[in-house]
Amino acid sequence: MTIRQVMARPIDTKKRQEICDKSVNFFREHGIECSMSRLAEGLSIKRPTLLYHFSDRAAIFEFAFTNLLAKQAQFVIGKMMEHEHPIDQLYHQVKAVHEFHHGHEERILFLTQAIALSGSDRTKKFIEIGNQAFEIHRQALTKRIVAGIEAGTVHPCDPAALIHLCRAMIDGLMLQRVMLDVELAPVHSLLWEVLLAPLKRDPLLDNH
Repeated sequence: MTIRQVMARPIDTKKRQEICDKSVNFFREHGIECSMSRLAEGLSIKRPTLLYHFSDRAAIFEFAFTNLLAKQAQFVIGKMMEHEHPIDQLYHQVKAVHEFHHGHEERILFLTQAIALSGSDRTKKFIEIGNQAFEIHRQALTKRIVAGIEAGTVHPCDPAALIHLCRAMIDGLMLQRVMLDVELAPVHSLLWEVLLAPLKRDPLLDNH
């Protein structure tokens, strides 16, 4: 089959996802630097078929990373929206991210490393896109915390610093899960008891 014949076929999204998943597993086993030719051989598909779905290795890693973050966002936002108080939402964001990746933390660390090795310009652009998506979410949660402070349901604090601290804990604890197999439940409990729970405020009780 020629490249032109392959290119004439419509994209099969299910097939593309399957190729992506198998490709990531292949790279994790054989190394990020494997060529597309070797990858196609390892997946038992023709090289033109592989290139039709993904132009290079970076495209595979970016597709896998984007899909993973999209699934993470759907899961985490669902958990957060089960709660009304913004401090509760922040706490369950931390827990939900760790729950989503539990036992598979090396997956997102591998993809992050793979993208970082894709080339400085491409990596920088991809990171900027990811940060923009996080920024939208951060701003929305910041507004909810500010509204809580104004309504008297949250003690005065620096919302931006609070969210950045929790994000640092999310990322840092996932790394520790991979390197040290840290049990996260005690850390979550400490985060709640020492930092987050004290920020919740009952205006009715405070007025008495």
